Amino acid sequence: MSRLFEELDYRQTPIGPLSLRRRRELSTGDDVFEIKLGEEFLMSSQFTASEIALARLGLAEIGINGPLDIVVGGLGLGYTANEVLQHDQVGSLIVVDALEAVIDWHRSHLLPLGTALTEDARCTFIHGDFFKLAASPGGFDPIRPKRRFHAILVDIDHSPDALLDPAHASFYQPESLARLHRHLHPGGVFGLWSNERPDDGFTDRLAAALSTARAATVTFPNPLQNNEFTQTVYLAKA
Repeated sequence: MSRLFEELDYRQTPIGPLSLRRRRELSTGDDVFEIKLGEEFLMSSQFTASEIALARLGLAEIGINGPLDIVVGGLGLGYTANEVLQHDQVGSLIVVDALEAVIDWHRSHLLPLGTALTEDARCTFIHGDFFKLAASPGGFDPIRPKRRFHAILVDIDHSPDALLDPAHASFYQPESLARLHRHLHPGGVFGLWSNERPDDGFTDRLAAALSTARAATVTFPNPLQNNEFTQTVYLAKA
């Protein structure tokens, strides 16, 4: 039996204080892991449906057999990356995260999925700024510059309009989205998680920047509010 509440780690980061907490959910008896940035909740293991859906929908959209090369922007609690690795056709996965603490928590197995991710030879962690790598000609693989991928799946900001850092804003504009072409194989997929319901304006922007785009909703029960909650996965093809 774990403690009812425990702060597992606390770090100062360039975007504010970051903490990893574990609490006992008395209604289910489960341990819930949460990451907070200051007083703001970034993610919780109690709500993972849309993070998993980002991987499932993104890989299904590719429409070809493996081996597939995938990039995940934003490691978090690891649910998107872990779901990617459940697919046998995936040959390699690069996971980019700007917060070194989050990578450390997985490597030291403080988080439940840390062992599975770190022991899978297909999975590589990159400590870096996803948005700067996306804007660079060299891309996401420091060993193989200009390498292309079959899917780039991103879960970093709350939505294209609700950003963790104002510096991310340019990524969601037409010119930056169009530059994703150079990092994707023809027919490759860009997937983006959002905490909000679909934004038709952003879907149109994606379609104009790449080739086709759609917004898929993910609805799941929220026991904290005793209702259902809907989030969005945007999917676009190069």
